[in-house]
Amino acid sequence: MKAVGYHQNLPLSHPECLLDLDLPEPTPGPRDLLVQVHAISVNPVDLKVRASTPPVAGQAKVLGWDAAGVVLSVGEQVRHFKSGDRVWYAGSIGRAGSNAERQVVDERIVSHMPTSLDFAQAAALPLTAITAWELLFDRLGVQRGGGQGQRLLVVGASGGVGSILVQLARQFTQLQVIGTASRPETADWVHAQGAHHVIDHSQPLNAELARIGVQGVHLVASLTHTDRHFEALVEALLPQGKLALIDDPATPIDARLLKRKSLSLHWEMMFARSVFETPDMAEQGALLAQVAQGIDQGVLRSTVTRDFGTVTAAHLKEAHAWVDSGRAIGKGVLSWR
Repeated sequence: MKAVGYHQNLPLSHPECLLDLDLPEPTPGPRDLLVQVHAISVNPVDLKVRASTPPVAGQAKVLGWDAAGVVLSVGEQVRHFKSGDRVWYAGSIGRAGSNAERQVVDERIVSHMPTSLDFAQAAALPLTAITAWELLFDRLGVQRGGGQGQRLLVVGASGGVGSILVQLARQFTQLQVIGTASRPETADWVHAQGAHHVIDHSQPLNAELARIGVQGVHLVASLTHTDRHFEALVEALLPQGKLALIDDPATPIDARLLKRKSLSLHWEMMFARSVFETPDMAEQGALLAQVAQGIDQGVLRSTVTRDFGTVTAAHLKEAHAWVDSGRAIGKGVLSWR
């Protein structure tokens, strides 16, 4: 089957950082689906793994975790899917990725995809939707329909996770949602996702909050440059507030600063359930089903903004460069055509 992968960790400028490959067909295990992948998207984790994770000796490493496609066959213990089902998922970081024509994936982290989206529109969402959902409802502990009287600050709200997080918070909670963006086009995008307010994270955050008449927030979702904003976020949080992050700070953050206000710190890693096969691993499939329902009901929407064409090494390099630019809005997708 056709795939895109690499044999060694190389910078994006190197001609062999990603290669068009012909690989053996994958074989599903007892709880796996074998999926014909129709569309994929690119996330920052793709870039991180490409730069730092070497392949197993003698093998190629295939990246990609977002996927939308059709089930070809199922393992003997699979109960919820059958051949011909249209599905979407974010896969597991410990297995071969979706930058291949066919992929095996554990049924517990899979859902039927929204009926109202095509494959490319659907592929933009699984990883970011899982991350945003877990961050909002599991890490920050907001209840569905709850959050009345509370304010959520989303730092980096125009990216993939921020785009769907703003939608989830606005549609499924009563939180007042404040997003950050530093350019007119990103601010417009964040407003379009449903944020009540948008402030500029290139300016002092607390001055920006004061500008819109906000004196402190109860919850913070820090999606990028947490180390750069950490002290300002601690200052912005009200006593007993919660700070959740998904990025890997380049410099250490001093958690001792949280003590004076009894603030709590939460890290979201959407692969934790699949990597460790936690008892609640199937929650990822269940939450994707709820997101699919929200899309088909018209309360949520796809966050795709760029289509890079067919899945090839050259097109994936373009997509990686776009994500790495720090100026990407929403999500970029590619398709097997």
